[in-house]
Amino acid sequence: MILNDPAVVAEVRDAFERYERALLAHDADVLDAMFVQRADTVRYGVGEIQYGIDAIRAFRAQQHPFTRTLDSLVIVTYGSDVATASTLFYREDFPGEVGRQQQTWLRTAAGWCVAAAHVSMMPKT
Repeated sequence: MILNDPAVVAEVRDAFERYERALLAHDADVLDAMFVQRADTVRYGVGEIQYGIDAIRAFRAQQHPFTRTLDSLVIVTYGSDVATASTLFYREDFPGEVGRQQQTWLRTAAGWCVAAAHVSMMPKT
């Protein structure tokens, strides 16, 4: 297995950046399309838990726009079809806290999609 093939890392980075643009633009349709469309897709959010694409869609429908800045993005690819993306983020509406986001990405027939995600906040130290 080849770890961090530069071409695959670039593909995942492009997908991650597309996801981030959609997130900040509050584009629920694009975000929905970027998750694996299965009942066993999982997203743990800052204050919520979603099991399955239907729950993720319902959460997105109620989400409000926000802004954030990213820091320390690390993408690791495992072969040509699996990757993780881990980043820190900062939001003005969470002063004194740092956010953590980790996603598992899979290459699918629809392109790179998130199969599992975890978002959490903690106090800045």
